[in-house]
Amino acid sequence: MKVCKIAFIFFALINFGVISAQTLDAPQRSEGEGPYERLILRGGTVIDGKGAPPYGPVDIVIENNKIVSVQSVGAPGVPVNESRRPKAQEGDKEIDITGHYVLPGFVDMHGHIAGSVDDLPAEYPFKLWLGHGITTVREPGSFNGLDWTLKHQELSKENEITAPRIVPYVGFNMGWDKEITTPKETRRWVRHVADKGAKGIKFFGLPRPMMEAALDEAQKQGLGTMMHHAQLNVVGTNALDSARLGLTSMEHWYGLPEALFEDKVIQDYPLEYNYNNESHRFSEAGRLWQQAAKKGSNKWNAVRDELIELDFTIDPTLTIYEASRDVMRARNAPWHEDYTHPKLKAFFEPNRESHGSYFFDWTTQNEIDWKNNYKIWMSFLNDYKNHGGRVTTGSDTGYIYKIFGFGLIREFELLQEAGFHPLEVIQSATIKGAEALGMDDQIGTIQAGKLADLVIVEENPIANFKVLYGTGHYRLGLDNVAENVGGVKYTIKDGIIFDARQLREDVKKLVQEAKDAN
Repeated sequence: MKVCKIAFIFFALINFGVISAQTLDAPQRSEGEGPYERLILRGGTVIDGKGAPPYGPVDIVIENNKIVSVQSVGAPGVPVNESRRPKAQEGDKEIDITGHYVLPGFVDMHGHIAGSVDDLPAEYPFKLWLGHGITTVREPGSFNGLDWTLKHQELSKENEITAPRIVPYVGFNMGWDKEITTPKETRRWVRHVADKGAKGIKFFGLPRPMMEAALDEAQKQGLGTMMHHAQLNVVGTNALDSARLGLTSMEHWYGLPEALFEDKVIQDYPLEYNYNNESHRFSEAGRLWQQAAKKGSNKWNAVRDELIELDFTIDPTLTIYEASRDVMRARNAPWHEDYTHPKLKAFFEPNRESHGSYFFDWTTQNEIDWKNNYKIWMSFLNDYKNHGGRVTTGSDTGYIYKIFGFGLIREFELLQEAGFHPLEVIQSATIKGAEALGMDDQIGTIQAGKLADLVIVEENPIANFKVLYGTGHYRLGLDNVAENVGGVKYTIKDGIIFDARQLREDVKKLVQEAKDAN
């Protein structure tokens, strides 16, 4: 099996424009019903994405791919007030979702299509995403090539494939026949990808004059920008530096502790450190937040407030690093047996030549360092949100024992652990992502005029996010028999109703066939 190279080469390939993964095209869509001229969802409880508490029963009327009304039709425990209900017309499609919960479609702000493993079918991540209620995915980097990603974006837009809406970002310098070395060349490349149809650019860091040129030109071209502040470049441009230059969102957390340094400029690397050694890289990353200014200090508050003033989005992807604080939990997650493709399973295992497979000799102390790292990181995220900052949800799955769909639901749980109320988590997963993408006039909340992107689940996700996992939530019933309950029941994207359970069954079959072929 062909996988991405060692970490240095992996990032160099992205930065220098060489494509690192080849994913198999998605097949023509054969699932989903609709869109209908008129669809009425009757009797559900709405969690609207605005931060409002759940309310219902509600009837939702959809015409083609647009919500046209959201009508309260009574109160819990009493008969529905029939006089309030929208009247069905001849030819209307009606679905009774009494007792179900309805949420806006989820936005995954960091969704690599198949990651960095060659020959994975695009059908695999697409159906896992939709099977978990994810209707919009920002593709960070387009590692399969911008043309391939744009093709699938268009196919998804036309609903010719079973896939979420794709927002294609492209890794800096991708598709160019030589390394870019000057601000003038940088601007030419930015204009080139804008003309081709990219919606944004992902950076790992550049020399300061090139970074300034890239972000300035991206603003002029109306492109979004995101950045993984890699340690190879972060001394010159930390998260605050790049936000001042016009970066619109940061990924993960690299660059943020460095912006909070008070007694140093460079992180406290051991003298034998080598960035190409993934174990070195991630071991020391787990000690980075402890070198930052303390919560409540002048430095902490100043950085927080300036980033908020700059309307800067933090997309933390807490989920992707979670194995660092408990590798056995991540390695043995219950969904691996049925849903993890054998190519991914092999890629995840410790390997000095695979990015993110750094558990060569992962110790108790490594996990303790990362647990402490998470406490401070989460504290900053919660403080940032509480003061008006935008925090979104992204998964970065396809690496470090995390698979598509499941990883984003785990992100919900981790934001709740950070101190977010579950309704705030849903905001991050819906309207905050939509705002960051400039799509909040189309998606992100349940209200008239928005696209018909909805998630329907039989259990209350606000009470327990575990009911959103494709494997459901393991619960003991009153009959003293344990069972798995929940899992998204329906995902509606652009007014098309997908049976989310069937999508997950499709993936299980695909995975089993891949196992049988080995």
